[in-house]
Amino acid sequence: MRIDKYLKVSRLIKRRTVAKDVCVGEKIGINGRVVKPSAEVKIGDRITLEMGSHILEVQVLAIPNSVRANEAHTLYELIRDERKTES
Repeated sequence: MRIDKYLKVSRLIKRRTVAKDVCVGEKIGINGRVVKPSAEVKIGDRITLEMGSHILEVQVLAIPNSVRANEAHTLYELIRDERKTES
């Protein structure tokens, strides 16, 4: 599945167009590599999102085509969730 679609299905980002824009802005990485919106996601991949001062890192557990909103958190395991502090 494409990274922009996975981010939307997993509810890590609410809209696919926003996910695409974030990828184009070089703020999404898979396994330490900056990716484009069309990059493929596989089970076991680590996704890093940088949105402003917020950094989120998750590991992919499942890749369904759709999922209910209340089950979206089961698609990934949270590895890191931090906010950069201004110095």
